[in-house]
Amino acid sequence: MLLALHKPYGVLSQFTPEPGSKWKTLADLAPRLPPRVYPLGRLDADSEGLLLLSDEPGLNTLLLDPRHAHEREYWALVERVPGDDALARLAAGVKLSDHACAPLKVRRLAEAESTALPPRDPPVRFRKNVPDTWLSLALHEGKNRQVRRMTAAVGHPTLRLLRWRIGRLTLADLGLLQNAGAWRELTRAERDSVFAT
Repeated sequence: MLLALHKPYGVLSQFTPEPGSKWKTLADLAPRLPPRVYPLGRLDADSEGLLLLSDEPGLNTLLLDPRHAHEREYWALVERVPGDDALARLAAGVKLSDHACAPLKVRRLAEAESTALPPRDPPVRFRKNVPDTWLSLALHEGKNRQVRRMTAAVGHPTLRLLRWRIGRLTLADLGLLQNAGAWRELTRAERDSVFAT
């Protein structure tokens, strides 16, 4: 079984709570997820979007090992308006303190794309005198807090982060975009879209 979940903000990508944590877990979602499924990869509690879960052994490696080149696309709301130089630095692969990121695809989102997103609960802090911009970043890696660390490294901290796509399958394709916390099982065609390279 392969499930797609629109993971909401404030939920850990695990079923067991962490001692002293303020965050909810996947076990707190309603409707409840089926027993014996586990997340394929993770999204931080302060990130949202497409999270896959399965009870099938081996899918984690197939999906997440960089050798298989499964692209994941993130939409990041960043502080200020990145210039072409900042976008070029992101595209080339940012050097972080512990990792040299691989090159990736980056672009500014069209207004029609970003306005289709539901508001976050709680809302992102609004600053009247500091503009923000939505970026799309498509990459094959998944290091800890990588997108946030990359945008910060080029001077544009991430304010909101949503995983939009895995392989060729998007939250919108699944009908889950407007329903944070909702999930459903993938069809055969949708599974094929996830694993397409």
